[in-house]
Amino acid sequence: MPSPHHDLIALLQARGFIHQCTDLQGLSAQLDSGSLTVYLGFDATADSLHVGHLQGLMLMRWLQKAGHRPILLIGGATTRIGDPSFRDESRPMLSEAQIVENIAGITQTFGRYLTLGDGPGDGLVVDNADWLDGLGYLQFLSEVGRHFSINRLLTFDAVRQRLDREHSLSFQEFGYTLLQAHDFVELSRRHGCTLQLGGADQWANIINGVELSRRQGGTQLYGLTMPLLATSDGRKMGKSAQGAVWLNADKLAPFDFWQFWRNCDDRDVGRFLALFTELPLDEVNRLAALPGAELNQAKIVLANEATTLAHGQETARAAEAAARGLFEHGAMREGLTIVPLSCADLQRGLSLTDLLVAAGLQPSRGAARRLAAGGGVRLDGVSVVNVDTALPRDGCGWLLSLGKKRHFEIRLTD
Repeated sequence: MPSPHHDLIALLQARGFIHQCTDLQGLSAQLDSGSLTVYLGFDATADSLHVGHLQGLMLMRWLQKAGHRPILLIGGATTRIGDPSFRDESRPMLSEAQIVENIAGITQTFGRYLTLGDGPGDGLVVDNADWLDGLGYLQFLSEVGRHFSINRLLTFDAVRQRLDREHSLSFQEFGYTLLQAHDFVELSRRHGCTLQLGGADQWANIINGVELSRRQGGTQLYGLTMPLLATSDGRKMGKSAQGAVWLNADKLAPFDFWQFWRNCDDRDVGRFLALFTELPLDEVNRLAALPGAELNQAKIVLANEATTLAHGQETARAAEAAARGLFEHGAMREGLTIVPLSCADLQRGLSLTDLLVAAGLQPSRGAARRLAAGGGVRLDGVSVVNVDTALPRDGCGWLLSLGKKRHFEIRLTD
């Protein structure tokens, strides 16, 4: 009879979480032997996570539900360098205050997906600045640097592709992979962590941690990577036509988050249901196979499930109700992103074109006019053909629709 942990590996494979593993058979044996401690790292490059991070959080959630302990590592130190993997240029340098602010923002998300605390299976949030800030350069070279060959590091795809395209790679960035390797070993020493998760682009960094532990005579470590995700229309997961799909409500309204899932490509529905919900796979397959327009119901299920995890069940229900109100009744505005409009701007004759560009809803005045000419701009359900005319001065707020899928509330402010 298969062990529960063998079944877990099979489940994770079936749901699409597993890309590569340093030793899948060995990891399966470790999972069979008891609870493992697993880590996933995040550099603090923004003050919120986005949906591109959800794959890792959901994988951690499945592992915790199976009895394993998650560690969420914040790169308070490594954020100052930036991971150069598969990038053509250095990340912008952030100040210490920005990094602290970003750490506060992204840690808000963890407790929605994982149980954190002091219990034996509870997740931990740690910062690699705790050990890297006090690590001397000569000590680092002696303990870590001597175990790595420059010749081998230059063969890794992330480095080789950067150099092949003749883009500069600083010594600072080149050392990032060694710092991440050291993080893995340090987490093994401090917390008994033996498994690191990451996206497919982290494969070389993870291998270096496994190898460093072996060379230092430490514990056998394992690495597991997830497939890099892109939507079927070629966009990187986490991005939409309007920008990043943030997980924090103060960065993106929950209604817009719900709409992101509701408006996904038909080809992505089954894959997203498997990765970003906890629905049984039989139900996932049933929903993904719905024909024609019925597939929209599967998208609503996806939006509700994903939004419930990110923002809570009541918020998900409110987002669905707001969407149904828009499409069925044309009047409900609860939960929509607010576009503020001052009374002074309204009285001086601000046009809808001006508002759309100023609010970042259209990239240019010409784009706003072209959208309107095609019937894509509506106020309270009525098409606006000439968006250069002034907004009605006797108005007190409008429901703004751009195309079929983007809806906002223009709200007057003092």
